[in-house]
Amino acid sequence: MTTKAAFTTDEWDLVRSGPPAAGMMVIAASHGGMIRETFEMAKVYADARGQHGDSELLDELVAAKPERDHTKAHSYEELKQNSVRLLGEIIELLDAKATPEEVADYRAFILTLAERVAKRHKEDGVQVSPAEQGAIDDVRAALGGAPA
Repeated sequence: MTTKAAFTTDEWDLVRSGPPAAGMMVIAASHGGMIRETFEMAKVYADARGQHGDSELLDELVAAKPERDHTKAHSYEELKQNSVRLLGEIIELLDAKATPEEVADYRAFILTLAERVAKRHKEDGVQVSPAEQGAIDDVRAALGGAPA
């Protein structure tokens, strides 16, 4: 099993930045509900802590509160490009250092987070707005999976 000890401090910071980056990408995709959606992101972490033991990598990832990237994006497109690039770098790093099961668990955690954030606040009367679904699809693609 892969643990935090397998990574340098910078690498671990990179791994930790993935879930919040994906969550912020979904939050910023459609206006409205930002506070509720941000709280949902924290709730996903808490729920994952409750499933402790399935993956040491995820256990260590969710043990600390999510850290948001404080880099200021000037537009949604810039935020999206940065997040997609970041997620790709993380998967490349995890592919090199973690087991295939741990990489799959990491991907699943991020996708669960993105989907729950999107569903937390109805946009224009729908559970997940087209913009949010587009962001989820972009996250899935960045993680190495085909869009749904």
